[in-house]
Amino acid sequence: MRAGTSGESTPDAAAVTGRDRATVLTTLFLLVTAAAAWAQVLVLPMAMGDMAGMEMAMSPTVVDGVGYVAAWAVMMAAMMLPSAMPMIRLYAATLRNTPSAWGKVVRIGLFTFMYLGIWALTGIPIYFASVGLSAVSARALAYGIAGVLVVAGVFQLSPSKQMCLRHCRSPLAFLLGHWREGWRGGLAMGAAHALYCLGCCWALMLVLVVAGAMGLIWVLLVAAVVAAEKLLPRGEWIARTTGVALVLLGVAVAVRPSLAAALRAGGHSM
Repeated sequence: MRAGTSGESTPDAAAVTGRDRATVLTTLFLLVTAAAAWAQVLVLPMAMGDMAGMEMAMSPTVVDGVGYVAAWAVMMAAMMLPSAMPMIRLYAATLRNTPSAWGKVVRIGLFTFMYLGIWALTGIPIYFASVGLSAVSARALAYGIAGVLVVAGVFQLSPSKQMCLRHCRSPLAFLLGHWREGWRGGLAMGAAHALYCLGCCWALMLVLVVAGAMGLIWVLLVAAVVAAEKLLPRGEWIARTTGVALVLLGVAVAVRPSLAAALRAGGHSM
């Protein structure tokens, strides 16, 4: 494990097992946050035009963009926190011997804030991409969706996907390889974990936006796949199976473009 500066110690791997107050409180906080985010997603869904960009004006406003990114941030918290919870809990456990309780809270909070913040920022390019979709003809959009599905499927089968997924599936290995002390360490490690997670899941999010049009069924499906890849045994094979399914679906849409409309209309919209 690397240390950020000289004199900094790394946590003992044996010391991060078991439970302590910080780990329990962190777990409760994450559960409550994820539940609140899912309540927003499920109980107060946004209109199709708000999230999918189909009714957006061609000249987007700052207010529209801020609202979209805020809604995207809530959705990312709902979808990504459950699979990130083992990492954040383990990070909290490594801080059990930190003398200052306040310092411990700050470091855990910064780790979580940076992780969610990077996912929230991805809403900015997603917003402009969604606005652009409203100017695309139905036929061009159908072939675009087919291409996105095939690209996402191929990425699911790639070594890059497997490399990022290994980091996400192995919290202890991540901490051993990226350890940094202090509050700056919390920020740096949260950012590093978010970037690996983004590298692992960007293709699935692209499918959600382009092919699924933020439909609620697609949100639930992608969230389930993300969690299964990261948390279940043989998650690497879950990723590969998903990749094969996406490629086959993309080919089907290319052969029958009318399927694209069915995919985007499927389920309740966000």
